[in-house]
Amino acid sequence: MAKSDQYGLIFTYVWAFDMKEDWEYVDKVCRIFETKGGTVYFVELEADLDERLERNKSPHRLQHKPTKRNLQRPERDLVKSMDQYRLNSIEGEIERENYIRINNTNLSADEVARQIKERFDL
Repeated sequence: MAKSDQYGLIFTYVWAFDMKEDWEYVDKVCRIFETKGGTVYFVELEADLDERLERNKSPHRLQHKPTKRNLQRPERDLVKSMDQYRLNSIEGEIERENYIRINNTNLSADEVARQIKERFDL
């Protein structure tokens, strides 16, 4: 993908900000594209736990993520990961020009997409 003529790629990642290995991995992935002249944009999404648990049950998510259909396990894993890791950055921690953080607890997917497009002039 980094060498192709494709317009772009959306890469999602649950980043444990308190783990050095995760920072190194993100840097490695960014370098793959940046060394080929690509631009990397960071969109950090956050939502309240109750909202995330509710979204895990949505028909759209269950249709497109078969591994999430056993609802008890994904819920348990989500709560455990939030207890075990710091899954949101500290203000100013991501020192990238192309970065936006959005709390999407009360926002539709369309509104979040609009904010991203506007922020990065896409």
